[in-house]
Parts: sequence; structure tokens; C-alpha cells
Amino acid sequence: MATRFGFDSDKTLPLEENIQWAADNNFGYIDFQADLPPNSIASFDDARAGRIRDLCEKTGVRLGIHPSSAINNAEIVPIVAEAVEDYIEANVVLAERLGCGWFVAHGGYHFGDIEKRRPVIVDRIKRLIDRTAKSGIEVYFENHNLEPKLSEMHYLPHNVEETRWFLDEIKAPHFKWAFNVAHGNLVPEGWAGFLEAFGADNIGQVRVNDNNGDYEIHLVPGEGNIDFNALFADLNQRGYKGWFNLGFGTFDDKSRIRDQFQSLL
Repeated sequence: MATRFGFDSDKTLPLEENIQWAADNNFGYIDFQADLPPNSIASFDDARAGRIRDLCEKTGVRLGIHPSSAINNAEIVPIVAEAVEDYIEANVVLAERLGCGWFVAHGGYHFGDIEKRRPVIVDRIKRLIDRTAKSGIEVYFENHNLEPKLSEMHYLPHNVEETRWFLDEIKAPHFKWAFNVAHGNLVPEGWAGFLEAFGADNIGQVRVNDNNGDYEIHLVPGEGNIDFNALFADLNQRGYKGWFNLGFGTFDDKSRIRDQFQSLL
């Protein structure tokens, strides 16, 4: 499909309905999560997986799997860490069965013990990359949101410095950056600081929603303070030709904002 826009699936609807709506409304990409009904991993038996692959082939819509960031990829506790590995593997297997093109990876979170958890994240992501390489699935590594200063837990990575730890250390042809603009808006360097630091050459997707720069909330663009005209101008100047994932609002909101963004490309 010629479109450069996709969206986070509506978790309350079957994936098939999301795919059909995307095709009917000229969206080319869908990030979906397979945690809960009607799209829990167990629901994708061979018959359903086959129907979804056929529907994607017919419509041209491409799928990627986006596991929950509540699952801590920085987990170090025995037994729990093994469960994280099982969760990742189950999602990779599903991605293979559905013919997904990408897997969104998170760094996880810490409790002030960054030095213990950072190498665990690097190792886990490297093994994920080796695993997905067998199927040609790209790994998109997302910059997280800032949590309040007094929060007990904090996501990794949430700013330019922490993101650099991983993008500099992990190198692979199909390892890319999932640039979350709204998360970048929550730190002093802003979303523009991320582009200044990392450029646009290795972006797998640009994740878009709005906020007020205070805390994580998925507002419809225009309801917060992100300057999307400046964002698109910056990405255009840097030669970004990839796609944008819309993570906000209703289907009607997504169509309306997509049309506005289309004019900025």
C-alpha cells in the first residue's frame, strides 16, 4: 500500500476487524497486542492464523506485534525472568505464524538498580534479535516514557542518554528504533533532541500521539503541546521515508488526523 500511516489496533475488537477497517480506510500498518481476548495468544489457532494471513495478503495491510511494556524486559528475579522469556518467545512464535514484519521491543523498568538491569536488557534484546532474524522479523526498540520523579519504578530507556546506551551497543541489520515522539516530549531535550542525537536513518516507525509535556497520556494531536508541523518538517528534512503509527483516539480521530498529517509529508 502507498500509505505511510498505521495505527495501534483497537484491543476490544478482533484483529480481523482492525485489518479490514485499515484496508477500507487506506491505512497500511497495524501494531497489535496479543494479551487479552478477543486477541489473546491462545485464540490464534491454525484456522484463525490462516484467515488472518489470507486477509493481509488480500488487503496489503502489514502486521507487527507490540507486546505489553508491563512485562519487564529488565527482569532479573529467577522464575519471573524465565516467565518473561516465555512471554517473548510466545509472541515471536505468533508473529511468525501471522507473517508479521516487526516486533516492538521495550527496555523494561528498574527500581534504582540500573547497573544490575542494563546488561540484562542488552542480552535479552540481542537474543531476541537473533531469534527473529530466522524469520526476517525486524525488531523496533522503543524509547519509553518518563515516570514521575518520586515514582518507585522508572522505564528504560526514557531519555537520549539511556537510549544511546542501547542503540550504540546493539547493532544488527534488522534492529531499528521505534521513535516515540510523545515520550520524547516528556524530557528536557524534547523529541527534537532525539532526532538531533540519532537522526532518522535507522527509524523503523514513528509513534505519534500528543501530550502536554507533563506525563504519559495519549491525547489526539492538537489537544496537547507537541508541534507536529515542526516534527514533520524535521523528519522531511532528514529524508525520513518510513511510516507513522497513530496511537490515540477513535478510528474517526485516526482518519481525520491522518489526513492532516498527509498534507505535511
